[in-house]
Amino acid sequence: MRTDVTETAAGGTADWRAWQDSWDRQQEWYMPDREERFRVMLDMVEAFAGPAPRVLDLACGTGSITDRLLKRFPDATSVGVDLDPALLAIARGTFQGDERVSFVTADLKDPHWTQALPHRTFDAVLTATALHWLHSEPLAALYGQLAPLVREGGVFMNADHMIDETTPRINAAERALRHAGMDRARAEGAVDWAEWWALAAADPVLAAPTARRFEIYGEHADGDMPSVSWHAGALRSAGFGEARAVWRSPSDAVVLAVR
Repeated sequence: MRTDVTETAAGGTADWRAWQDSWDRQQEWYMPDREERFRVMLDMVEAFAGPAPRVLDLACGTGSITDRLLKRFPDATSVGVDLDPALLAIARGTFQGDERVSFVTADLKDPHWTQALPHRTFDAVLTATALHWLHSEPLAALYGQLAPLVREGGVFMNADHMIDETTPRINAAERALRHAGMDRARAEGAVDWAEWWALAAADPVLAAPTARRFEIYGEHADGDMPSVSWHAGALRSAGFGEARAVWRSPSDAVVLAVR
């Protein structure tokens, strides 16, 4: 039986659903169309794998993809993998007691990270707004590790910032409009990345894993944000048969690759 509120070692309680929701709100400040990309991802999972897929939630964070996956497909199963101890604490707390879900602590930069997974293949591997912290070379290497994890006919999808550097005026106009919207939301009380982590650090339940998180990662730093065409080419080179965008905004995209 799943519960979103659990007792802590200190004898208090943690409202994991509240933390899950606050993470969603913080992410939506940066990406107002976040739910739309999730919907498209799950549409394509259904198209390729049906209503009961086995999914790898890659760099899962708090389990945002898994949460939406199971609400739409109750017979699905999910394995979440991440290294962040604070976000994994929220994910594990949220899905505690749900036998459809398991989590693995692993570093995607470790060449042997796939050995920690409970399954050799998945119907779908999904990730969102997570891999942009990798530079192009290690990201291409990761794509090479992912191809064997996807069964024949299965899919990989990456929803992330994907910038076309050949259109600087379009990029600048989109960025200015987006940031104007963010400023309005901030004036209405939206919490940004730094403020959210400050709240986590101040919470007795999350203080220790948050401190460990910053020991691992330091301050938030982005890697490369290559274009859709780069991602599609890198995925085909990694062993996927087809790859292209299935959703796009002026700054972001969902790239789908079929094994």
